[in-house]
Amino acid sequence: MKNLFSFIFYIKRSKADSNGKANIYLRITVNGKRAELSISRKVDVYKWISSSGKMKGNSIEAQQLNRYIDSITNKIYKIHQKLVDENETISAIRIRDIYNGKEENHKMLLKIFEDHNIQVEKLVGKDFAPGTLERYKTAKKHLKAFIKLEYRLNDINIKEVNHKFINGFEYYLKTVRNCSHNTAIKYITNFKKIIRIAYANDWISKDPFFNWKARLKTVDREFLSKEEIQKLIEKEFSIKRLEQVKDVFVFCCFTGLAYADVKKLSKNDIVIGIDGDKWIKTKRTKTNTRSNIPLLKTPEAIIEKYNEYSNLVNGEYLLPVLSNQKTNAYLKEIADLCEINKNLTFHLARHTFATTITLSNGVPIESVSKMLGHKSLKTTQHYAKILDRKVSEDMLLLRKKLNINKIISLKEVD
Repeated sequence: MKNLFSFIFYIKRSKADSNGKANIYLRITVNGKRAELSISRKVDVYKWISSSGKMKGNSIEAQQLNRYIDSITNKIYKIHQKLVDENETISAIRIRDIYNGKEENHKMLLKIFEDHNIQVEKLVGKDFAPGTLERYKTAKKHLKAFIKLEYRLNDINIKEVNHKFINGFEYYLKTVRNCSHNTAIKYITNFKKIIRIAYANDWISKDPFFNWKARLKTVDREFLSKEEIQKLIEKEFSIKRLEQVKDVFVFCCFTGLAYADVKKLSKNDIVIGIDGDKWIKTKRTKTNTRSNIPLLKTPEAIIEKYNEYSNLVNGEYLLPVLSNQKTNAYLKEIADLCEINKNLTFHLARHTFATTITLSNGVPIESVSKMLGHKSLKTTQHYAKILDRKVSEDMLLLRKKLNINKIISLKEVD
């Protein structure tokens, strides 16, 4: 973005003192926004030349004052040029404050974001999950790229962030980065926290997010049907990596564990429950809430299948979980080989557990919420989509209970 920069020296004739002298001011303008300061000098209003911003005449007083004005002019030009050379934020207020030696009061957006991320990193495993840190880092990366593209700067003064900046960032995420609406909103929400930190510390006088509302679009979550799950279970792969990814995915279809949770699952997380059977009891990486899940036969058989793997890694991990990126790549390959026409991602296993495995088989939503480790039942209601077939079966049971087997005609009522 091109910066339109100018400055002038002027006096306020109407505020001259009893001796007819007025204070001299410097007005800096950048992109239509002004900042002013007094240069701590006075001049006789009748000896001031407004067009040149100088004192008229060749007297010693005039020469000294005009040299002083020239020295300020040189300093202002140097400050502006330095900001241009270093690709820094340029504003009238910033130039004025640098001249006055108050540059340290300026807080830069990306610097605040980086300091925040450093703090989060130190609290990973205590107050934050690793995934949370990665989202903040990605949000900062996108913000940096946006500032570079839109403003041609390496960073921007936190005071320069306004509603227009926020809307511009959202547009950038959806167009240049090709983010979906919900993904873009989540990155902006991460950015919003940084602005709230600045507001709480009085680095900015008002919250630019005051009139911005995060509105997520409702997304229908995909899940596998019983037939598709059966295809996966019955399919055997000669390629070891595909077999392992398939088994871990099926394991999560029957336990509801997220990728981060199954990756860290160990023998210590398998306990005997109150019913005398095996349970998985672990804390969710994302929310640090407890998940208590009875172990069904299918996931129990998968654990037995990889018992040797568990022994090789000293029992630290139960299953051979590859990186998230590789896992999702191999799942696309598995979907093709199993003729499953869905976007098979690892998180789809969690959706499948919530719908096909539990809710569709009559497990109460409260129990499903507990097993998924949700803090709120509302999250589970949004997460799990009840199949139309299940609704139909429930209504069939209701009809039988109410013994409504025929339609009563109006004549029969009469």
